[in-house]
Amino acid sequence: MLSAFTARPIIELKQRDKSKIESILAYGDRVLVGLNTGSLRIYRVNEPPPCEGRPDNDPSQPDSEPSASGSAAAVAAQYGQSPSTARAGKPTDLLREVDKFSTRAIEQLAVIKEANTLVSLSNYAVSLHDLQSFEPIESPLPRTKNASTFAVTSNIVKDPITGIPEIISRLAVSVKRRLLLWSWHESELSQDITEIVLAESIRSITWANATKVVCGMNSGYVMVDVETAAVEDIVGPGAIGGAAGGQGRFGAVGAVGMGYMGLGGYMPKPLSAKLADGELLLAKDINTLFINDSGKAIEKRQIPWQAAPEGIGYSYPYILALQPPAKGSLEVRNPDTLSLLQTVSLPGAAALHFPPPTVSLAHAGKGFHVLSDRAVWKMDATDYDSQVEELIKSGKLDEAISILGMLEDALLKNKTETMREAKMQKAELLFRQKKYRESLDLFNEDQVNAPPERVLKLYPKSIAGDLGVEEEVQDDSDQDSANGKTSSEQDTRPDLAEVASPPRGGGFAKYLMGNRKLNPETMSIASSKRGPDDDAASIKIKAVDDQAQQDKDLMAAVLELNSYLAGARARLQRVIDPATGKLKPRKSQSGSSEDAFRSLLLTSLDESDEQLEKDLQSTFRTVDTTLFRAFMFSRPTLASSLFRIPNFCDPDVVNERLVEHNRFNELVDFFYGKKLHRQALSLLRRFGSPDEPDDAAPTLHGPQRTVLYLQGLGPEMIDVILEFAEWTLRKDPELGMDVFLADSENAETLPRDKVLAFLDGIDIGLEIRYLEHIISELNDLTPDFHNRLVELFVRQLLEKEKEGGGEWDALMERLVCFLKESKQYSLGKARGLIPKDDPAFYEAQAVVLSNMGQHRQALMIYVFKMKDYAKAEEQAQPIPSPIPHVLTNPSSYCNRIHKAQDTSTQPTILPAPSSRIGSPILSAQTITTTIPATTTLTEDDGKPSIYHTLLALYLTPPPDQGGPNLPPALDLLSKHGSRLPATSALSLIPDPLPVAQLESYFRGRMRAANSAVNETRVVAGLRKTALFKSQARLFLGDGGAGAAVEGGGGKAAAQGGRNRRVVIGEERVCGVCHKRIGGSVVAVLRDNAVVHYGCLNRVGGSSVSPSSSVGRSPVPFGTAWGRTAAS
Repeated sequence: MLSAFTARPIIELKQRDKSKIESILAYGDRVLVGLNTGSLRIYRVNEPPPCEGRPDNDPSQPDSEPSASGSAAAVAAQYGQSPSTARAGKPTDLLREVDKFSTRAIEQLAVIKEANTLVSLSNYAVSLHDLQSFEPIESPLPRTKNASTFAVTSNIVKDPITGIPEIISRLAVSVKRRLLLWSWHESELSQDITEIVLAESIRSITWANATKVVCGMNSGYVMVDVETAAVEDIVGPGAIGGAAGGQGRFGAVGAVGMGYMGLGGYMPKPLSAKLADGELLLAKDINTLFINDSGKAIEKRQIPWQAAPEGIGYSYPYILALQPPAKGSLEVRNPDTLSLLQTVSLPGAAALHFPPPTVSLAHAGKGFHVLSDRAVWKMDATDYDSQVEELIKSGKLDEAISILGMLEDALLKNKTETMREAKMQKAELLFRQKKYRESLDLFNEDQVNAPPERVLKLYPKSIAGDLGVEEEVQDDSDQDSANGKTSSEQDTRPDLAEVASPPRGGGFAKYLMGNRKLNPETMSIASSKRGPDDDAASIKIKAVDDQAQQDKDLMAAVLELNSYLAGARARLQRVIDPATGKLKPRKSQSGSSEDAFRSLLLTSLDESDEQLEKDLQSTFRTVDTTLFRAFMFSRPTLASSLFRIPNFCDPDVVNERLVEHNRFNELVDFFYGKKLHRQALSLLRRFGSPDEPDDAAPTLHGPQRTVLYLQGLGPEMIDVILEFAEWTLRKDPELGMDVFLADSENAETLPRDKVLAFLDGIDIGLEIRYLEHIISELNDLTPDFHNRLVELFVRQLLEKEKEGGGEWDALMERLVCFLKESKQYSLGKARGLIPKDDPAFYEAQAVVLSNMGQHRQALMIYVFKMKDYAKAEEQAQPIPSPIPHVLTNPSSYCNRIHKAQDTSTQPTILPAPSSRIGSPILSAQTITTTIPATTTLTEDDGKPSIYHTLLALYLTPPPDQGGPNLPPALDLLSKHGSRLPATSALSLIPDPLPVAQLESYFRGRMRAANSAVNETRVVAGLRKTALFKSQARLFLGDGGAGAAVEGGGGKAAAQGGRNRRVVIGEERVCGVCHKRIGGSVVAVLRDNAVVHYGCLNRVGGSSVSPSSSVGRSPVPFGTAWGRTAAS
């Protein structure tokens, strides 16, 4: 049992001394002993010598106290000597004896230290004596005759008037039914005596606080307020409360039921004791009741006393109960659990004495005294750390946790860590009792936060990995015999080593079953040879059932482990970033990151941040890997959720488990999250490349999953992308190209030169497709890419020239379109690549020549080699570009060149005329007139038009091309004659050509001339209209806000422009100086406000704003305005 207190005899009467000890009083190093003869002895208590050892420093001493009889002779011999010859080991020295202190036995002693007064109860009266001289002050106190008991208290109370704290001591004396009260204010005894009459005789008094006292009577207890004289019954169950009718533990009802059978009217004494935190304990017989200092009952079960105690008390933090002298024992109980922690044998002990309740801290009065008729024991408290350690070693973890919760932090070396260790050991014990939820919840408490390594040691290796225990099952009896323990020892005393830390051997069943022992007969049968077949069969069935139960228990334990690991993972994320694996900044506040570091690591914190980071990463890896194993064991479908977040799972363990269960989809997700892309892509290629799907992973068949995976990789993984994209391109080129052509940032930022080199080794068509994508959609202007695309077009056209067909024609159209649109490729290189004598490449050659500025050579190819007059001169319909997302509008060749060369089509800006530049009423309104490009009436400026070149080729061809080609020439004149200078165009027409065939040409020329004249007239009309509007705004204004006119009695009118005016009345004042305008020179502002001309420069700081034109200062009116007042 616990050794909370050790008894040290300090006073023992000599054998020849016939006196008996009735009462004692201990304060400081003095002990006053009241004898039955009326004498008072004063002793000084000496400190124990170092050789004997202080009890606080020796927590391992046994529960048994020193024998009273063994030390009695030595103590008596010492008392026979004078104090000067006493040995150093003498517990007390008798300083003085007052023989005639009282004429009767001294029944009770107390001290009011602030008043230096000793209070005593003797001869049925209360007396006051001086504490130093022991001379009577008032003996007896008036009105205290027939007193039965008293109680004193001292408290620091603030004065209600001044607010100054003062010490107030009170004395409560019970005289039959009367309660008499005295008080000391600042050591002075007040002459006022308060008397309160109760319903019955008072048998016990206990102060609840500074103003309330609990009085025990035969019928129950009452709470008395000494200031208001209010009396309130304490209502409780059984015989404790004042209400009759409550049933006690043994059927005692009310006051009458408390009597013992055969003992007549004997009533047990009502006992009471003040506990900590304002609680009180009331006891009558074996019934108890806990109340607060207001007299309200507290919900708490009764103390399981086997017999009625002789006295009760409280010594921080334990409840004490003294059994009758016949038993001579002191019980020490936990106030929280009410469990019996220690029994101290004290032969003949009759009463308890505690320090007066004047101490401020509860733990300051942890020592108390026990007295019998012949001796006094001082009860020394053992060191609290030793007490807790002893409870933990004895397996009383609940008691240890309870005591730790009651003790203050200052009384323990490290309360937090001790409490944490006790709770972890309790959690381990609960785990072995198959209370998995309670165990893991306790491990996961905020105050515990058990290290994952410690929790995982309770699980087998299949769950905890290297931290787990072997799963082989050992026979319990063999193990116990090896440890030298009998079954009775196992049943009565738990194995503390196993509670503190898991064993290194034995299977999971051993942890679950604990130390269960078989019946000796069963053990003998099990150890004998197995003979009959039915015995073997029954044993086999039992083994199967045990295995099924073990599997069920393991499943339940793992399910609870999941929640613990989730909590541990959340705590780890507070101190380390799972995405980067780096430590988060520490906090200096208490209860923050430092506690999280300490709870998650078994090692010390006195190490570098690098080592801490490694340790935390290792812990995180253990937690995540174990969580994965737990998911795979209990809920395999949850394993994938762990891979979608940053984790520290061990890749080898995950790979092994997932492959074992054929969960390759989750394995790919895990590899992606861990950035093990090569392993993931190798797995996808393994299941995706075969022609037939694999039964183990049918969803991974084909290149779809690989393409999606590759699209998620960034440009830094280009080598891996190209390595694993090859088989997808060969298996499905259309789908495989999505890796490079997808509308995503990853695809657009891939190194294009490496991609082109990679595609060149697979298929030219794929390379062309990629080049078209980056040039047309991504607008890549790299000349090398443009040159490469021309080269690939020409090469593929030459390779497929013999095949022909629509595919070849589409490819040629793409080449021609690209040659027209792109400006980045090398024209010389392109001309060298295109075959000159191949008719299929004539158009491409013409386009290149046109881009080089050699328009005559390009037109000669259209006219003489291709004989395609439509492409040379006709307006064609818009043709969609073969390059995706690019549209072309290839009008005739000449039209396209003419538009590029024509610079005469410029917008004509016609500003509105104004007589005052910058005036606000002349806000910018302009007339924009665009002269159509088709209207060209100027004569030849020396540079021939592209149409003139084409007409010359039609009418004056080279000698080897035959004579003039009149039909296309006349058609050109009819359509574009207005664009041709008349002189040069008519000079090219053959003389024999009838004029009638030129009718359409002349009509076009005349129509163009009329259009030019009409356009000139329209522009002139528009300019006149703009001028009229500007002048109207100048003279009349636009009717805006500035037109309002303010006058003395005048009427507002809409005015503006030069017609704006104001009327100055006699009462009108300046808006700046607030003086009358009179005949002064004035200035009119924008809002028609009128100010003195001299005040105009001060308008900026005033509420009025000057009226001004755009970009100019305010303009005042003339002097004639200000000097002529209008009505």
